[in-house]
Amino acid sequence: MMAINNMKKKARNPRKALLIISDGGDNSSRYTESEIKNVVREADVQIYAIGIFEPVMSRGRTAEELSGPGLLNELAEQTGGRHFAVDNLNELPDVAAKIGVELRNQYILGYSPINKERDGKYRKVLVKLVAPKRMPPLRAFFRQGYYAPVQ
Repeated sequence: MMAINNMKKKARNPRKALLIISDGGDNSSRYTESEIKNVVREADVQIYAIGIFEPVMSRGRTAEELSGPGLLNELAEQTGGRHFAVDNLNELPDVAAKIGVELRNQYILGYSPINKERDGKYRKVLVKLVAPKRMPPLRAFFRQGYYAPVQ
């Protein structure tokens, strides 16, 4: 959360991306999971997560560590980013390269909503792709929604 708040104040580039490298487990955080989800939902920051996980059977994992992959995936999806699970540290260079390629090959879409009400409510967004013929299947990664302006 500190990184997102810092980006809000100091980042100069209009496109903002944050890379999280974690097991997703809570280590006595100052913030609850729901507080983190709310901040992520409000922030204009794309989150990429690299989850480094030990195999489930390798040792006793806490409940937080077991739910870590799901949390990292949810945070990334919510912002239009992606989550990459890594079981072998040798995969890290390839994952980092994939993230770099994705960040350099994105389109920005904009639209004007039909609902003009300025109520500050969260509005979900859905992006559908129509793949051209002879193209492999495509998948869109996008912010799941936005808060309507209040004023």
